[in-house]
Formats: sequence, C-alpha cells, structure tokens
Amino acid sequence: MSIEPNLAARELITRAVAIQSLSGQEAEVAAYLSGWMSAHGFSSHLDEAGNAVGERGSGPQTVVLLGHMDTVAGDIPVRVDELGVLHGRGSVDAKGSLCTFMAAVAALPESALSAARFVVVGATEEEAPSSKGARHAMHLYKPDFVLIGEPSGWAGLTLGYKGRLVAKVRVQKDNFHTAGEGSSAADDLTEGWFRVREWAATVGTGVFDSVQATLQDLGSSGDGLTQTAWASIGLRLPPSLRPFEAEEALRAAFEGVTDDLTFTGHESAVRHPKDNALTRALRVAIRAQGGTPTFKVKTGTSDMNVVSELWPVPTLAYGPGDSALDHTPDERLDLAEYDRAVAVLTDALARLVGAAATSP
Repeated sequence: MSIEPNLAARELITRAVAIQSLSGQEAEVAAYLSGWMSAHGFSSHLDEAGNAVGERGSGPQTVVLLGHMDTVAGDIPVRVDELGVLHGRGSVDAKGSLCTFMAAVAALPESALSAARFVVVGATEEEAPSSKGARHAMHLYKPDFVLIGEPSGWAGLTLGYKGRLVAKVRVQKDNFHTAGEGSSAADDLTEGWFRVREWAATVGTGVFDSVQATLQDLGSSGDGLTQTAWASIGLRLPPSLRPFEAEEALRAAFEGVTDDLTFTGHESAVRHPKDNALTRALRVAIRAQGGTPTFKVKTGTSDMNVVSELWPVPTLAYGPGDSALDHTPDERLDLAEYDRAVAVLTDALARLVGAAATSP
C-alpha cells in the first residue's frame, strides 16, 4: 500500500536532525520544535527542565506523548539520499519518533481534540543517566495513556524494557614482588567479576528475563607502593530483579575483595500488558495501513523505565526506524516509513480517544 509523502512532516524531521543536540545541549532544537508546534495549532512552551512541550485539545482524557530531543555524540553528515532515506544522528534515536508524535497530533481532527488533551513532550537528557526531562515531566501530568518515543518500526509496538544498574568497583592493595606469593589488585578484581558472571547465569532464562552482565571498563595502575585496579560493570536486569537486589548480589561477589563499590543508573525493568485500549487502537491503525502488528520487548532502557511507577496506565513505545541503528555510524531513517508511522499514529490517536470518550 503506497502513501503520499508528508512534506510538512519531512521538513520537520530533516530540520530537527540537522540541529545538533547532545545531552545537556538541547536548547537550539527545543526552540525549533517549540516554534514548530506553535505554528501548527499547539499551545507550546519550554519548561523548567528545558523540555519542548506542546498541547492540543481540551477533552477529559489526557494522552502524553513523551519523546526525547537529545542524542549521543557522533557527527553524521545530514542528507536525504536518492532513495528518500534521511541520514543523521538522531534520525532513529529518537527525533524520528518525537517528530512522528508532533506531526500526528498536529493532524488530528477537531472531534479528537474535543475528546482529549494531547501533550507532546520533547524531553532533555534521555541519553544521560539523569533522564532530566522525563523526571521533571512525570510530576506534572496525570495521563490516561502514554506513548514513549523510541524506534519500534512503523508496525511494531514496544511493551517493555529491561532495567539497568552500573557498578564502579575499585580494588587497592600494597605492592608486592610478582615472584612471591600473593595476588595483584587486578587478580582480586577479576575473581570478583567471575563471581558476578556466575551469579548472573543463575537468574532467569531467555534474553529479556535474564541478567546480562558486561565489563564496560577495566584498568590498573601503581605507584611502586600500592596498586589499584578498577572496573565498570553494566547490568541489564529482568522484571524479576530490582536494582537494589542486584546491588546486594554484587556486594556479595566482591565480599573480602573490596567494599569500594558505587552504583548508578538504577532503573527497574518494565513490561506493560499487550491488550488494552491503546494497543488495540494502534493494532487497528497498523492493519489499516497494510501492516501486521508486532509486539516487542527491548533489552535496553528508555524513559518508559523512568515514568512507569508514577504513570501506571496503558503505555507503549512507538516510532519509525530500526533500533539496531541506534548510536551507530550508519544511523538513518527511511522517510517513507516515517510517513507511514505518522499516518498510523494519527489514525490510532483518533480511534483511542473516540473509544475512551464513549467507554463506561
């Protein structure tokens, strides 16, 4: 099924990707997105966290569409090639999803706007441990439905993300001659790491329901009197394991080796049900565009992990693009897929609030 190019939506995403916006440096793109929303029927502003916020509609239901404006580092020349593919950092992760939200809400009919209030949030610092924008927004709204802007493919619906914990480990001990008895600081740290891996292998089965443990950084140094070894350990956590429980497991693994452990990135895993008004509206809209809806769960994290505790409502992540291209030198988005995602979401939001407005 072919679809006409959405020229206004394409200009939006192309210009947004052309504006560099590393985490903590989103002011320029936030001003552009806020201005675009103001020009397309939104009441828009920049909030205290630097988020670009736009609202349309005045109905009793509230739908929050939370995307993010920031990107990881990496200079990819922005261009649209002869096949209609947009190349550039953030095209997939996740300006494509955020611009899909904006273009879809801008296209909603008056009947939908009288049934619900739509709040689009372009959040800051999603790619940073702070998740500044989402943590600010989660205290401002009480939504009935939530969409998170992350690439799922235009026919995909992401229901959950694994949790996360990062541990910094440091082992220090007196220097000794390597020809004698004893172990080095690096030896001791490595033994603790092996115990972490052994523990991780006992938790759950399958990629989403198990612990993934990765040694992200490793080093050692000495000054002739003492020697120091350090490491960063990244854990991806299943829904069955809370971050504080993983902390205790790591402390046990390094017991007798060191108590110099610090932890960051505490995010609990989340998985939402696949049968509710929100998923049904998206499934119908995807089929109407000739697609087959596919449910997904991801091993990474997103702002879904951040907001789920305060927003216990039907939630999913949606957006065009292949998430395998996130953070890579080949990040790119097929604009025909982007057009279709905008069409799907516009249809789905109208169906969603129509159902919500008439439900008992």
